Amino acid sequence: MGSPETFHGWLGHDSNAAQGNLKWSSFTPKPFTPTDIDIKVSHCGICGSDIHTLRSGWGSTHYPVCVGHEIVGHVVRIGSSDSASRFKIGDRVGVGAQAASCLEDDCEECSVGMEQHCIKGFVGTYNGKYADGSWSMGGYADMVRVPAHFVIKIPSGLRSEEAAPMMCGGITVFAPLKKNGAGPGKRVGIVGLGGLGHFGVLFAKALGCEKVIAISRKRNKVEDAKAMGADVYIATSEDEKWDRKHARSLDLIISTVSSPDMPLSGYLRLLRTNGQFIQVGAPEDKLPAIAAFALIAKGCKIGGSQIGSPKEIEEMLAFAVEKKVTPWIQTRPMKDANKSVVDMEDGKARYRYVLVNEGQGDQAKL
Repeated sequence: MGSPETFHGWLGHDSNAAQGNLKWSSFTPKPFTPTDIDIKVSHCGICGSDIHTLRSGWGSTHYPVCVGHEIVGHVVRIGSSDSASRFKIGDRVGVGAQAASCLEDDCEECSVGMEQHCIKGFVGTYNGKYADGSWSMGGYADMVRVPAHFVIKIPSGLRSEEAAPMMCGGITVFAPLKKNGAGPGKRVGIVGLGGLGHFGVLFAKALGCEKVIAISRKRNKVEDAKAMGADVYIATSEDEKWDRKHARSLDLIISTVSSPDMPLSGYLRLLRTNGQFIQVGAPEDKLPAIAAFALIAKGCKIGGSQIGSPKEIEEMLAFAVEKKVTPWIQTRPMKDANKSVVDMEDGKARYRYVLVNEGQGDQAKL
């Protein structure tokens, strides 16, 4: 079993691509090197990052681009390096939002297992430029080529359609929950109940947090949130004086929203003394201004978190199997990528769309 010289995928050619204007086309992947793995894609989740990138919302995108970084599939070609040879043909694997880093021994980040923060050689799974000048292309495709260090084996206890959205959406909230002490005795709030936020509620509950509070604008998702494990639901645009009622009730808040129009001062009011607010959603504009005393008075901290390392992704997948964490997903044929992107932007997903390459779905469930 091998791989073709050209791959095929849904390509965005300009910023109108996010409006359902992707074109199924051939493209040439990066040159194959000894450290690479070729994967036949069976599933790919749709992430909000895909839409931001397609419309050049975070800066100028390099077009044409094939987005998608919640990838699951099967290995069809293996490089000769040690990192690649740990895989075998047919292995079921996943790829998240990162395809490369410098991996140098003198790198302050890579040397301690924080590859996702590497400033010298970070390459995203799509719209990223490799050291050789080639550009990364993602998983809305039949095939993907990725350096093996960032390829993760999928445990047998997870179905492919469940594992795919964990590769970015899941790890984006799991990593900061773990790093910031979410667990027994901790009260955790999750801002936003979309793809990321629903993972936040599921993982916070599975980690054994004393209380999990879901925070959204409206009450239209309250029953879903409770079914996911939320103990309390706050609707910031409908509940009167919500910030006063729930003041000093949370040790940790993970904010998954990507809109700059957020009541940040109100969120900070929910924190207890020495509480932490961690932003993982990435708005296309600046966050709201806050008064210094919102932090000073209670000794609160604001921070951020970016995806997770390969080791953290492996830990998350094993945890999901152990605790039977099951994301709320809707599968759609890969051929319906355009409609799915538009529906995702319109907020219709409940709570993650996963594209499936027809003919591979049954095999990928194994």
